[in-house]
Amino acid sequence: MELTIDVAVLLAVVVFVRIRHRDVQARSRSDQWLTVFLALAFGVLIAPTAFGQGVFHVVGQLAQGITQSANP
Repeated sequence: MELTIDVAVLLAVVVFVRIRHRDVQARSRSDQWLTVFLALAFGVLIAPTAFGQGVFHVVGQLAQGITQSANP
């Protein structure tokens, strides 16, 4: 039996856990940078997929709508 794990899925779980983790103390700057780095790495991994392209399209449409509503 062979078990495979998609790196993007594993990274998505790690990012989700880090964002949902609530500390009593404030997060350190290095902790914040680690979360940003993991989120960027996740974005790079899903970008060439169909899901990544769909997210890119939706965000682009949203930004275009905001831009058009700001400039009548």
